[in-house]
Amino acid sequence: MAYVEPIRAAAGHPEGTLLERLVAAYNRRAVYTRTVRELNQLSARELADLGIHRSAIRGLAREAAYGN
Repeated sequence: MAYVEPIRAAAGHPEGTLLERLVAAYNRRAVYTRTVRELNQLSARELADLGIHRSAIRGLAREAAYGN
């Protein structure tokens, strides 16, 4: 006679379930994309007022999204 045994999740993954990690990765990428888009819409003068060179936009967006 067969019986059903519940499937247990991996023991305490520090970053949550696979779905939670995928959602978090998607959200971080959305922050990166939005930051790049918004900074690219600024004029050179507006970027200069903020102390940002256009070549630094992707790095700043990466830092904003991923904290690196």
